[in-house]
Amino acid sequence: MAQQNKQNEQQQNKGGAPQRNKNGSPQQDINQLLKVRREKLQELQENGKDPFVITKYEQTHHSQEIKDAYAELEGKEVSVAGRMMSKRVMGKASFCSIQDKEGNIQSYVARDSIGEEEYKAFKKLDIGDIIGIKGEVFTTKTGEISIHASSVLLLSKSLQILPEKYHGLTNTDLRYRQRYVDLIMNNEVKETFIKRSRIISAIRRYLDGQGFMEVETPMLVSNAGGAAARPFETHYNALNEDVKLRISLELYLKRLIVGGLERVYEIGRVFRNEGVDTRHNPEFTLMELYQAYTDYYGMMDLTENMFRYVAEEVCGTAVIPYEGEMIDMSKPFERITMLDAVKKYANINFSDVKTDEEAKALADEHHIEYEDRHKKGDILSLFFEEFVEEHLIQPTFVMDHPVEISPLTKRKPENPDYVERFELFIYGREMANAYSELNDPIDQRERFAAQEEAFAAGDEEANHTDEDFLNALDHGMPPTGGIGYGIDRLVMLLTGAPAIRDVLLFPTMKSLS
Repeated sequence: MAQQNKQNEQQQNKGGAPQRNKNGSPQQDINQLLKVRREKLQELQENGKDPFVITKYEQTHHSQEIKDAYAELEGKEVSVAGRMMSKRVMGKASFCSIQDKEGNIQSYVARDSIGEEEYKAFKKLDIGDIIGIKGEVFTTKTGEISIHASSVLLLSKSLQILPEKYHGLTNTDLRYRQRYVDLIMNNEVKETFIKRSRIISAIRRYLDGQGFMEVETPMLVSNAGGAAARPFETHYNALNEDVKLRISLELYLKRLIVGGLERVYEIGRVFRNEGVDTRHNPEFTLMELYQAYTDYYGMMDLTENMFRYVAEEVCGTAVIPYEGEMIDMSKPFERITMLDAVKKYANINFSDVKTDEEAKALADEHHIEYEDRHKKGDILSLFFEEFVEEHLIQPTFVMDHPVEISPLTKRKPENPDYVERFELFIYGREMANAYSELNDPIDQRERFAAQEEAFAAGDEEANHTDEDFLNALDHGMPPTGGIGYGIDRLVMLLTGAPAIRDVLLFPTMKSLS
């Protein structure tokens, strides 16, 4: 057993999981390797060196910080802490690599520098263990900035085995389920989520600079309105009431506009009981903002300026490579009505379509599926989805949607079948949805009634009447522009991620049980 354990230890020192046969099966029993790690922990605990009783370790520097400031730090003592990712034992001296939040740095560990007992303990460490190293900064003969260790302290024992060093964690499903391992093994994943944080910070800076106020509104609601989606439902025991998880931020933020706050925004989770694909996750991050005394044109200007600002702040440029395309946010975004877009890409002029029956006949002719309850405006939207979206690669505002699919939006005075609404599309994906907000409580009640009829006819995503919101509108809401942004899709664009799961730390996954 002692010889087997020594072989196991040597294998781990070389950089991770055991070597594999051609068929992919481990040469050594994984369970035996795990057993060895637990035996090492037990030995430490029996000798009064339990790493889990250590409560803190003073880090004076991080890896990249040392490399960037080498001229000032050469020959000076530093303390770093992180996960040991490699170890090479060469008799009386060894090298190891420590990974912290900024990257990796090498340490030279010699018996004569740290003492015989401490060096013996170091040799027993495993890849994945979390350690603290104190020592002087120097450069090796090969020119690598390193730390000459004067002490090595085990801070946490890793009882699991990291994936093989040179193959990494490649199983996509496992990467999403065990994001903590993904972050350890794949530096580009860590960079994605660092950039995500910077994107959200940049958004806040921009909006705060425009006089907006960040607020928080309820997640558990009695009426999940503000979007076309099925909500998740639960039961509130204390009140003995059924409640829903919000699908939108809209209706509460508009209440704040009524209250006189004038410019508000919220960045928060919303929940929609729908499927999972490359662009959808049932819980995702939405930002909505509302500004009094402006309209959807004001929202277009704000959106264009904010996207350009965030891209330049985070990426250093407003021209972003994505999936083989160069997305140019430095130029004015294209603006086109939904009617003109369908005319351009489907060669159909819906201005000539006068009745619901004519619209359905067109849908039949072009093999567009629809439901009996659908009206002309619904059919126009279906044509847009089928023939137009995929062509909208560069930033494009699609304006003036049909009233049937826009229950919370002001009608266009000169054409009340359409509303003052736009969606921003980039790379064929909807990135934002904005309105000149409907502030007429009488018209809003009629729109809610139409939504109730749609729900009764089988539309499970229809809105329901919100009496308190109508009461708020009765008190008077100023002309207002509002918009919602899918933060995850913006992060996808600015990080080059192909799927929404790649920008969610813990995406929704089907349970393995």
